[in-house]
Amino acid sequence: MAERSDRLVRESIQRRWAGAFSPAGHIDWVLLVSALLLTIVGFVMVGGATANDPAVVEGSGNVYVERQVIAFLLGLAAGAVTTLFDYRNFRAWSVVAYGVALVLLVAVLIPGIGAEVNGAQAWFRIGPLQFQPAEFAKIAIILVLAAHFHEYREEALGMRALVEALAFALFPMLLILLQPDFGTFIVFAVIVAGVLLMAGVHLRYMLALVAGSIAACVAALQLGIVKEYQLDRLTAFLDPENIDALGAGYNVVQAQIAVGSGRFFGQGLGSGSQTLSGFVPESQTDFIFTVVGEQTGFVGSMLVLILFGLLLWRSLRIAALSRDMFGTLIAAGVISVFAFQMFINVGMAIGIMPVTGLPLPFISYGGTSLITSWVLVGLLENVHMRRYTT
Repeated sequence: MAERSDRLVRESIQRRWAGAFSPAGHIDWVLLVSALLLTIVGFVMVGGATANDPAVVEGSGNVYVERQVIAFLLGLAAGAVTTLFDYRNFRAWSVVAYGVALVLLVAVLIPGIGAEVNGAQAWFRIGPLQFQPAEFAKIAIILVLAAHFHEYREEALGMRALVEALAFALFPMLLILLQPDFGTFIVFAVIVAGVLLMAGVHLRYMLALVAGSIAACVAALQLGIVKEYQLDRLTAFLDPENIDALGAGYNVVQAQIAVGSGRFFGQGLGSGSQTLSGFVPESQTDFIFTVVGEQTGFVGSMLVLILFGLLLWRSLRIAALSRDMFGTLIAAGVISVFAFQMFINVGMAIGIMPVTGLPLPFISYGGTSLITSWVLVGLLENVHMRRYTT
């Protein structure tokens, strides 16, 4: 009888320990809820930005919002699937994902296969749907760089490790530059920098890399890889009124007017004098934060920034608590994407950053971007959920 009692006690303790260290019991709810709230804000803002567009609004529905909801459901499902498999198994598949990404980036440049949108041949078009392979490539480059530096570990991060990592990044970045999509090109550069910093690459190598990047930018300008109109857009924020308030500086000037017109509490949802009148182009995508500022004012804008702050704080915490270097570097890559795109997009709207066409994660209209954002959240959750498992 005593032996049976002892066995039952041992089994009860084992079940408790198993539950305590079960991945399902360690979901980061703050991260998840922050991403959900940002996505809901995105639905409202996309609807508010297109409320007066008869080509988008059909009866009581909004085509853009409906597509965004579908993309969210797909992204949520993809993110959930991402959490089901131990992230450490992704090391073996990272090169495969990288290879698929390269094939897609090459294919999109082929006339008749890829579609040109806003001057960049960066999309696959299937009926009314569009897919941007560069978004998938962000996931692939994060995984392949994290796997690469995980293999080297901290004690062997010399020149060879750095050169190999840069070679991994070089091919997709060149293909993206050929589209041309300079904004996404910069995002990839930031991903590489974020992973290198977190991996512990020596400072002198980082300085050499910065110098090389500056030289490459100068060469791109001299060789005409970056077109004159793109350069005008990148530099217009420096002095938009004197450069060309009706040309290259138009977007920046109108965005600032829209954000300023929101004042403290905003003009109200669906009531934007600038955005709804069409003065701010691409207000549902590139300049979505102008809609936030105009319709919800300073209060709504700060709430959005607080949600992004929570998202980034939890991401940094996941990077710090990760069980291994691979998980830490995955988190570093994801943080680089979210933080940089948020900073650039908000900066574009208030006139302190160049116009690069980068979407605001979770909020800007765009199915591929939203799905990618939720897969990245899935990667973060995966790392966090398995920080106690071997």
